[in-house]
Amino acid sequence: MNMQQIMMQAQKMQRELKKAKENLANQEFKLSKNGMVEIVMYGDKTIKAINIDQDAFDIDNKEMIEESIGMCINELIEQIDETEEKINEKITGSKNGGGLF
Repeated sequence: MNMQQIMMQAQKMQRELKKAKENLANQEFKLSKNGMVEIVMYGDKTIKAINIDQDAFDIDNKEMIEESIGMCINELIEQIDETEEKINEKITGSKNGGGLF
């Protein structure tokens, strides 16, 4: 394989990776905890929605709701990171994108 072919292949992988990451950024990830809290997050790790069940609005549930929100956010970030690693590995053969991005 000559240098020009290698460069063309790298550019193709960059385009594929960019498109896949754009799709990931728009993908919704949803998680619910304790039946009280549901969070929807986009693949770019921005939060779309936080829904708290109205029955949870009791002062005795405050700490549990706060913990549930934190757990949801952390787990969603892990899911997104794992999905991104799978995309990188599929396209580049490396979990970190092969240094392309």
